[in-house]
Amino acid sequence: MKIFQSKSETDIELPLQLNISFSKMFTVYEKYGSKEYEKHPYHKSAIEMIRELKKYPELFEGFSDHTLLEKYKTQIDLLLEPLFPEALLENEIKAATIPFSFTSFKFTTRFENILNNAGENYDFSVRNFEDDSMYIMACTFILGYVYGYQVDLKRPFYFDIPNTISGLTKHYRAAFNADFSEVIPTEKAPKITKEDYLELLDNFDNIEVWRKKFPPNSYIFKGFGIINLFDVTADETISSIRTNLLKSDDDLIEKLEKNLQEFYNIKDLMLGYSVFDTTNNLEKVHIKRSKSLLFKDRLEFSCSTDFCHHTSKKIFKEQETVAISNVEKYGELTNQNSLYKTLIKRGIQSIILIPIKSSNGNDLAMLEIASPRPYELNSINQNKLKDIIPAFEAAVERAAEEHKNSIEATIQENYTSLHETVMWRFEEAAEKYHRDVQTNPQDIKLEQIIFNDVFPLFGQCDIKGSSIARNNAIKDDLTTQLTLAINVLNEACKTEKLPIYDELVFRVSEYLKEVKEGLKAGDEIGIIDFLKKDIYPVFTHIKDINKKLSNQVNLYMNSLDNKLQVVYKKRKDYENSVTLLNDKLAKFIDRKQEEAQAMFPHYFERYKTDGVEYNMYIGQSLVKNKTFDNLYLYNLRLWQLQVMYEMENLAFNAKKVMNHPLEVASLILVHSNSLAIKFRMDEKKFDVDGAYNIRYEIIKKRIDKAHINGTSDRLTVPGKIAIVYSQDKDAKEYLKYIKFLQSKKLFGKVEKLELEDLQGVSGLKALRVEVLYQENYSGKNTITFNDLIKEIEA
Repeated sequence: MKIFQSKSETDIELPLQLNISFSKMFTVYEKYGSKEYEKHPYHKSAIEMIRELKKYPELFEGFSDHTLLEKYKTQIDLLLEPLFPEALLENEIKAATIPFSFTSFKFTTRFENILNNAGENYDFSVRNFEDDSMYIMACTFILGYVYGYQVDLKRPFYFDIPNTISGLTKHYRAAFNADFSEVIPTEKAPKITKEDYLELLDNFDNIEVWRKKFPPNSYIFKGFGIINLFDVTADETISSIRTNLLKSDDDLIEKLEKNLQEFYNIKDLMLGYSVFDTTNNLEKVHIKRSKSLLFKDRLEFSCSTDFCHHTSKKIFKEQETVAISNVEKYGELTNQNSLYKTLIKRGIQSIILIPIKSSNGNDLAMLEIASPRPYELNSINQNKLKDIIPAFEAAVERAAEEHKNSIEATIQENYTSLHETVMWRFEEAAEKYHRDVQTNPQDIKLEQIIFNDVFPLFGQCDIKGSSIARNNAIKDDLTTQLTLAINVLNEACKTEKLPIYDELVFRVSEYLKEVKEGLKAGDEIGIIDFLKKDIYPVFTHIKDINKKLSNQVNLYMNSLDNKLQVVYKKRKDYENSVTLLNDKLAKFIDRKQEEAQAMFPHYFERYKTDGVEYNMYIGQSLVKNKTFDNLYLYNLRLWQLQVMYEMENLAFNAKKVMNHPLEVASLILVHSNSLAIKFRMDEKKFDVDGAYNIRYEIIKKRIDKAHINGTSDRLTVPGKIAIVYSQDKDAKEYLKYIKFLQSKKLFGKVEKLELEDLQGVSGLKALRVEVLYQENYSGKNTITFNDLIKEIEA
């Protein structure tokens, strides 16, 4: 008889004295040996067993000396034979055991083989079960058996038993049968009352309370138990895979590989994965992330060259699992294609490929489960994965979302907010950055983003004379404030004949004279500082002289802005008018941009200054899955001219609701040749790239200050749109658009102008067209861009 004693048994303290006894088993034999069962098939054999076993009273009286198990092994084997039928010894995992100690002494053949293969150092102990928990469990057993208080502390016992031959660990759940045992209180055992029972229910974690109610060795356990183990390796593996997938640790693949080795009972099973971007056609599939068995150190592949037609169709089109049970046979059928060569190179003889499509985006993940031996993985055992696949699908969804968030965070951190037309290019750069970080984290740099051969369009709707208007508003407010201060001081002179009042009136009047003559830099700050230091303390004194002067001071103070403490009426009117006009123009062009983007995607950025200015770029390099044609450039130019007309009308009609009426002057800059734009990492914005293209930026910055050649007249004036160009072919193009819009009574007369040379720029010309304003224009009562296109094409 094999006796397996837990190494930790001697260290466990229990409220029970454990005594092995077979008295209840003897009772079963007595039952079948009685006259009542004399016709039962077991009757005669039961009588023989009783006669033989009575020779060994220790087996029934009980003993704690485990050496007696060896001494009476023959008798114990005979005694327990009905519980261990011959027919089930190879199938069941069962043993006779001493409860709470896990010392076992009678095993089925299968159980004995499992323990023999576990190795000499294996300790037969329960997973995650502390000594205190065992003590309390023994107490609940006593509560039920002796006092009739049933406490539900049933929790599954698990044993993790290694196999030194396969190199894998199997997991078993245990079921215990205590029918062949009894518990007897000793004199040391306190009687448990209902109050004690209720107290114990509220003190599960307080081991001292349990020890007080059930002192160590205060009860005698007499009998034995039966333990049955059930192989739950598959269930445990599925649970462990789900847990590992939720954690997403750095060593996730290693953990999942170990899980699947146990699941398939293949100690050298290999696991890999890849995530593909399937946005483009399958001739050039981009690998986004990978710890692959098939695509090691590769960034892309082609389905037609790297897979056979059948495998490619199943995985990438139908998203169905493919099992190759014999790689050599696969090689014969495919003329040793690229996939066969890769598998042989990696030492793989059977493999299961599992595609998992992300519902969010175009990501396709592929799991690779491989074995170095043929037929170990096949179309039959691939079906074992059905319970695991949902966990992998959920993990792929989560990983895709996390990766998307990571890419967006990289873009936001390094490139700031971007126009959706060019977002794809920044995503590619961010993807490459993340791949490089994974493969070689040292000295990784974000790649430069450059779009070549794009056509620029620039426009501005500038508030005319904004600097002069702002200065005039400041002058008016200061004049009001100083005049009010003089009024207070003059009234004070009438009441108190103090020379200081006359001196202050003189100084304030001098400041007022300077303001009326014209403001210089620093004048406003100097005046406000003078009022605070020299005038306001005097006002505090004046208020106490009499009520009339107090009212004069209050009239002055009430005219000031609460926060700024200055007269702020004219400036506020001006700034509110600027804000109102800017908002109207910006919202309008943003709304119209949706129409233009539908025509052909292009880059657009808008800025609010004193007015609105914007850049547009259009070209093949800006788009990923569309084909650019110059027709789209011409359409966008016509759209821009129409929108500038509409913005002029919005500004003209907005004057009616402004406290400080403002006018705008509009300009379009035409550039015939394509150029390159580069994203400036330091400034987080696009700029033209290359020395030749810098000329375009210089023109943009200086053109609104340009004069008509031979005159002092500015090019940009209210009521007209200036179109600046350098090549005659551009003038012809725009004259065609203008002529059509004239026929719709949107434009009036056209001027052809030559411009004075700017610093570093010469040879510029301009068309300047009169805007025919519409009363009560709202932006809705004009022809649409599609109408324009239809009529021009007709």
